[in-house]
Amino acid sequence: MRKLLFTGAGVAALVSASCATTSQEVRVATEAPSATVPAAVPAPAANPLLARWSGPYGGLPPFAQVKVEHFKPALEASIEENRRELAAIANNPAAPDFENTIAALEDAGRTFGDVGTLYGIWSSSMNGPEFQTVEREMAPRLAAFADEITQNEKLFQRIEAVYNSPGKAKLTPEQQRLVWVHYTNFVRSGAKLDAGAKKRLADINQRLASLYTSFSQNVLADEENYAVVLSSEDELAGLPESVRAGAAAAAESRGMPGKWAITTTRSSMEPFLTYSARRDLREKVWRNYVNRGDNADAHDNNALITDILQLRAERAKLLGYATHAHWRLENTMAKTPERAMALMEAVWTPAVARVREEVADMQAVADKEGAKLKIEPWDYRYYAEKVRKAKYDLDQNEVKPYLQLEKLREGMFWVAGELLGLSFTPVDGVPVYHPDVRVWEVKDKASSKPIGLWYFDPYARPGKRSGAWMNAYRNQERFKGDITTIVSNNANFVKGKPGEPVLISWTDATTLFHEFGHALHGLSSNVAYPTLSGTSVARDYVEFPSQLLEHWLSTPEVLNTYAVHYQTGKPIPAELVAKIKKAATFNEGFSTVEYLSAALVDMKLHLAGDKKIDPDAFERDTLGALGMPKEIVMRHRTPQFGHVFAGDGYSAGYYSYLWSDTITADAYEAFTEGKGAYDAAVAGRMKNLLSLGNTVDPAEAYRGFRGKDAGIDALMRKRGFPVPGTTPAVKKKK
Repeated sequence: MRKLLFTGAGVAALVSASCATTSQEVRVATEAPSATVPAAVPAPAANPLLARWSGPYGGLPPFAQVKVEHFKPALEASIEENRRELAAIANNPAAPDFENTIAALEDAGRTFGDVGTLYGIWSSSMNGPEFQTVEREMAPRLAAFADEITQNEKLFQRIEAVYNSPGKAKLTPEQQRLVWVHYTNFVRSGAKLDAGAKKRLADINQRLASLYTSFSQNVLADEENYAVVLSSEDELAGLPESVRAGAAAAAESRGMPGKWAITTTRSSMEPFLTYSARRDLREKVWRNYVNRGDNADAHDNNALITDILQLRAERAKLLGYATHAHWRLENTMAKTPERAMALMEAVWTPAVARVREEVADMQAVADKEGAKLKIEPWDYRYYAEKVRKAKYDLDQNEVKPYLQLEKLREGMFWVAGELLGLSFTPVDGVPVYHPDVRVWEVKDKASSKPIGLWYFDPYARPGKRSGAWMNAYRNQERFKGDITTIVSNNANFVKGKPGEPVLISWTDATTLFHEFGHALHGLSSNVAYPTLSGTSVARDYVEFPSQLLEHWLSTPEVLNTYAVHYQTGKPIPAELVAKIKKAATFNEGFSTVEYLSAALVDMKLHLAGDKKIDPDAFERDTLGALGMPKEIVMRHRTPQFGHVFAGDGYSAGYYSYLWSDTITADAYEAFTEGKGAYDAAVAGRMKNLLSLGNTVDPAEAYRGFRGKDAGIDALMRKRGFPVPGTTPAVKKKK
């Protein structure tokens, strides 16, 4: 998931996770201009990025007017405006209180926030050479501005005074939470350090910002420069028509009509590895994908990672933490790396055991076919598909004709209507940053009250980072009027021939629902202050709503209506749905180990302290010590691990998907224990849960929904692994 998080009205961080693929932090704090603040920026006509968003729906991003040359002067001017706003708060002669300090911070940085939103969109979705030049220059300057804010002693003294004031008890619970968030963020960013330590911290953050930018630009370069181009029919052996069509379109977009291109996006790589009968080409495609950022060339990321890890370790010690991992996890649900590791290790052992079973099944198929080979990583998906057919009589090629991207989008809208009472209506005439992007207005079905806008950018293209993510262009708030949110979902589906429906895999359909879950989290927000709005929650909680929504893809109500054949229009047959349900946990060993190996390496890298690390060697040695099956590679190898090294976003935090999934699995059982997936009473409680944003501690919020904490049992049931404390069923011998 890629999304924009906010502190007050300004952009706090552009982070992602794959859900998201890369991340880059742009942190700011905030305040409103007062009558004493001089004019802040040049006339809007001089730079459209500095104009207040205007038009319908509470104002719209001015995408049609954006040019790359606007970004640097707009960022510079909006930083100066924000600087003056913050000075007005810090130098206010009145005694600090909630209104003149915390509320003032919430309303500052409006212009900088809007500019930062557009900057983040171009970084992730429109990132060409001209923009990359701006990124490289501005990344350290933005980091420096962030430190300037948190190191502003007068400003922090006012925040601290409100935090320690007896009057805080008279504030509303949401206001008290807001005070805690601002105070905690400043302290964790070094507000209490001495002058020398602050200087070193600022230097570290500026250097890290540059390294993060270089890391993400290197991965993007490899994603654009590497592709396997196919020229003959025999090289297409085994590929279904939908994969061929997507590869043909990819080749044509690269100026090679009449050929087929398999690119280094997951949506291109995975189907090729699943269906291609050409083992030599499978290996080539696989190596292109897993070696991004690791090709010993100008775009190699290993040296950058070594520097990033050492700087993070030094920063953590400056801030008073044992390691970067301890710093990052302090304000999460897990609280400590040890608790996160305990969960991962509890799942790792049964997941690896399941992989051994899966590999044995695949090897048996290969041997039966007379293939003289041992299963390798580029074989896993190919032979897993054969096992699926043999065990469950389920062929993914039978399913894919029923998975049309646009019909599934309609299905997501229907689910949102049933669970959350939302309606989606397409709107025309709204500016977009690329012709692929479309926009829908979101309203409350019962009252027709406007909720916000949803932008959809589904297709891969040059200059767009791989993966899938959610953005918030504007957060919901009630602080300065009733402000509706603007959110987007972004993906990298392979665009087919003009006029033909885009067919996607079951995995991609799951990702589609996952990212829409993030969007619904943002659209459900109902809070007063923007800092606490929408998805601005703990890292290991934010994936809960997205993973939860995945469950509704497989409900009969969705499949029977929206999984319709792209040629006949007939709904997916009931017997095929039954097979899908029966095979729900098939290949779960692969899925869990692929993900969990990356999460464990991430955590162990950041628990290693200031040790100088060779990333490739550390990855290899750590996986060896874990007993990583040789037939699987990490979902994100270290040199391309954008969640972790293109920003602080998911650093020491990739475990969050598993932590969130313990909550997800338990939450869905609330529905199944009731009247089913569309139980209105449970859905009502879920809607309230999603509306809270960060106004309540997430553990407390979840207990309010479920009446208890989530344990590991539901997670193990969901994945088909043995539940701790129970005796596994003994398989009968045939």
